[in-house]
Amino acid sequence: MTTDNSHFLSDQIKSLGESATLKMSALARELGAQGHDVISLSIGQPDFDTPKHIKDAAKEALDKGITGYTPVPGSVKYRQAIVDKFKRENGLDYSMKQIVVSNGAKQCIANICLALCNSTDEVIIFTPYWVSYIEIVKFAGGIPVIVKAPIESDFKVSAEQLEAAITANTKLIIFSSPCNPTGSVYTRPELESIAAVLRKHKDIFVISDEIYEHINFGDPHTSFASLDGMYDRTITVNGMSKGFAMTGWRLGYMAAPEWLASACAKIQGQFTSGASAFGQYAAAVALDSDLSATKEMRKEFERRKHMIIGLLKEIPGFRVNDPQGAFYIFPNVSDYFGKTNGKDTIIDADSFAMEILNNAHVACVSGSAFGNDDCIRISYAASVETLREAVRRIKTFLSDFK
Repeated sequence: MTTDNSHFLSDQIKSLGESATLKMSALARELGAQGHDVISLSIGQPDFDTPKHIKDAAKEALDKGITGYTPVPGSVKYRQAIVDKFKRENGLDYSMKQIVVSNGAKQCIANICLALCNSTDEVIIFTPYWVSYIEIVKFAGGIPVIVKAPIESDFKVSAEQLEAAITANTKLIIFSSPCNPTGSVYTRPELESIAAVLRKHKDIFVISDEIYEHINFGDPHTSFASLDGMYDRTITVNGMSKGFAMTGWRLGYMAAPEWLASACAKIQGQFTSGASAFGQYAAAVALDSDLSATKEMRKEFERRKHMIIGLLKEIPGFRVNDPQGAFYIFPNVSDYFGKTNGKDTIIDADSFAMEILNNAHVACVSGSAFGNDDCIRISYAASVETLREAVRRIKTFLSDFK
């Protein structure tokens, strides 16, 4: 018999929440292992393979013997490619000393929060938020301050809401655009209004998570650091996972003021050191190449988005907006709370997600994981046929709830 010695764990790890997206993916796999045909729409992973020219570059790097340690903040080749990308695509001038490459954008965010947050520092998090923001902030010692936006505003926080949330202890703001989990994209005028608020509060920094930059169906992407007065106060986080279908490569990067980039590299040097050498070589090739493969992915995601919105709107009680980026739909399903089919009762978004998983065998993620208890997150990074079948199952199962 194995003894449970979990009481020896630190208070810090006990207070850390588990990633709800990864947990739901694990539950879906367990159900599948029991012989059920489970459709998983719970994880943020493009269903495309990494483009061939990027894989070929990794093979080339291996053949060249590029297999050793890189500098902690990243290889010269990859950081230069990132500098060139920011200049070419975002109109931002950075030096290589301002760039830090990490094992995914998630590590970038953790490095930043660990470098900036003290125990009295408040961190404003635009909500719905990506599931790890709040746990990273708490683990780093900061105090999360949640500012919520409903579906009626396309889940976008207003400048007025931000102004009302700022206190003398506000140190940092975190948001993503395009957004995970909602797919919402802040327009340039909306970002300008947020920047106008921050120009009145000189000591607040911003983490602008732009990992879904290339999956944008509307106006051209606006990097927050490009707005007047925001360059020296913005840490732009990006990476290869979404726009290049490179999730398993674990390559994220950040651009920041040099003093903060240096601090993040210092932290990373004690935890993981640099990311994989041959992966960085391939990522540099990806950034330096044309984006035709990325544009094809974006076109397909937009086609799926229109299709799944139409299908979800046919389900009574679903409230669905039209997000302009990423590959998620975040429908409000609160109309089903308290309803029963005579056997099961849907209480909240958590139970909604579990009922759908256990009975319709479709995995999605409760909105509570993202700070919104009325919604669920559905990833449409799956084939058209799979998405049609998933929505059919959900609609059929819910038809008995009164």
